[in-house]
Amino acid sequence: QVQLVESGGGLVQPGGSLRLSCAAAGSIESFYAMGWYRQAPGKQRELVAAVTRDGSTNYADSVKGRFTISRDNAKKTMTLQMNSLKPDDTAVYYCVSGRPGKGYEYWGQGTQVTVSS
Repeated sequence: QVQLVESGGGLVQPGGSLRLSCAAAGSIESFYAMGWYRQAPGKQRELVAAVTRDGSTNYADSVKGRFTISRDNAKKTMTLQMNSLKPDDTAVYYCVSGRPGKGYEYWGQGTQVTVSS
């Protein structure tokens, strides 16, 4: 059984930083692809950043240059360093993972990020 648990969300002022973490449990195959989605009220769900097992990364245009995704395969963890946060970054952030060719099958419970003064 695959389990993803996020931590690190909270309230931060515009221009501030937060670091999200995801701890994974389950077979290593289930974490071939990993990433972070976010969902804001009234907005479409968005894939913020993704990282493959070999470390290749991809980012949404809205966060390029501000967010950094990384993973530790041995520890089955993933992080999202978020800098220069904006009110538009306010959302629930979800850790996701999946097996090869299966997309993002597994989702965490989500962690709230609020950017506000």
